[in-house]
Amino acid sequence: MCMYFQAGEIKYLLTLIFLSFIIAPAMPNSHQVTDTIKVQKKDTAKVQVKDTSKIQGKDTAKVQVNDTTKVQKKDTANLQVKDTLKHQLPDSIIYKQTTFSAEELMRGERLFYGLVYLEKKSVNCVGCHNTSVSDTLNWNPDALEISRKYLNKNAFDLSKILLKPLGKKMKEVHKGFQLTSEDIVLIKAYMNKFVDIGIKQNKPVITNLLLLIIASVLFLLSTIDLIIRRIFKNRRVNWVIITLTGIFITWVLAVNAIAFGRAKGYSPAQPIKFSHAVHAGQNKTDCNYCHYTAKISKTAGIPPGSVCMNCHLLVRNGTRSGATEIAKVVGAFEANKPVEWIRIYKLPDFVFFSHEQHVSAGEINCEACHGKVKEMNRLYQVPDLSMGWCIDCHKTRKVNLSNEYYKTYYSDLYDSLKAGKIDSVMVTGIGGRDCGECHY
Repeated sequence: MCMYFQAGEIKYLLTLIFLSFIIAPAMPNSHQVTDTIKVQKKDTAKVQVKDTSKIQGKDTAKVQVNDTTKVQKKDTANLQVKDTLKHQLPDSIIYKQTTFSAEELMRGERLFYGLVYLEKKSVNCVGCHNTSVSDTLNWNPDALEISRKYLNKNAFDLSKILLKPLGKKMKEVHKGFQLTSEDIVLIKAYMNKFVDIGIKQNKPVITNLLLLIIASVLFLLSTIDLIIRRIFKNRRVNWVIITLTGIFITWVLAVNAIAFGRAKGYSPAQPIKFSHAVHAGQNKTDCNYCHYTAKISKTAGIPPGSVCMNCHLLVRNGTRSGATEIAKVVGAFEANKPVEWIRIYKLPDFVFFSHEQHVSAGEINCEACHGKVKEMNRLYQVPDLSMGWCIDCHKTRKVNLSNEYYKTYYSDLYDSLKAGKIDSVMVTGIGGRDCGECHY
């Protein structure tokens, strides 16, 4: 069957065929588009979301956070702090600090006086080291003494004695001290300042002096008013004031004049804290072992360092004072320097007194004049050493005529006592009240 096409229709068909060849390669297949959309959606949504949320979330959140918080914190907190404290502090700049502000010196003072609490505890230095004069024996060195000792040393030297003391006594006292390097530096700064401050002296009691001044003023005013008659019309008031104030002024002047030059209760601080209670009482050391000239000389004498070293050549630590005070004795002996003890009992130059006469001939024990020395940590003057005190002793003390000394020099009295003519002889009976016996 023959088909006939017109020329216009042939042109239209050729155009369609030509366009189909050009457009077909550029158009994607329906299957490929579908696969691409599905696969990409699944892979992107599922795979990426799962990998990102689960794997990355777990690794990042748990592994990295744990590693960072645990490992870094431990290494930083423990290792670095320990290394810093152990290895860096001795050579650190902290111990080399020499200039301090007013606030730092104030904090050092508060630390020294125990006014700052460190971990619910306070380090109270003044609890052991006196900052003012005391009339009782403190076994520990005072604040001025330790401040002078460490004045030319650095804070690191002080830290060793505070935190790691060597002596048994200091280990017991400094046990549990928790001080940082900054605290020790500030304490050392205040100790340097304390060298200039010094030990506080006790203020004198001015009660009697004040009363004496008031009484003197009233006495003068009443005397003037009695003569001029301006204030009190009744003259009896003036006489009462003059009488009372006159009696008080006379009494004060008389008592103080009698006590002038006497030193009852005198107890100076010695360069070394020596305790008679420990040596004579606890250790039962005979008084004549140290004061060996009492029986043969006018004075009892102060024992030299060689006598002390008879014991302290081996004994270097005391149960109360530790090694500090004994080290002073040893140091003075090795340096061939005498210890400058302060004499307590001292009579005026116009009075003659002999220990030999009283100890050997009179056989008087030490307690008769010096009190219970075996119970004294800090020695003090017991009697007032007045002439009346000496005379009262001579009136009441019997002479031991059986003593070889009195047999020789007072043979008549000895024979009378042996024959029964007399029962006793007092010291006043052999010249104990004669002025020339003591004043010549």
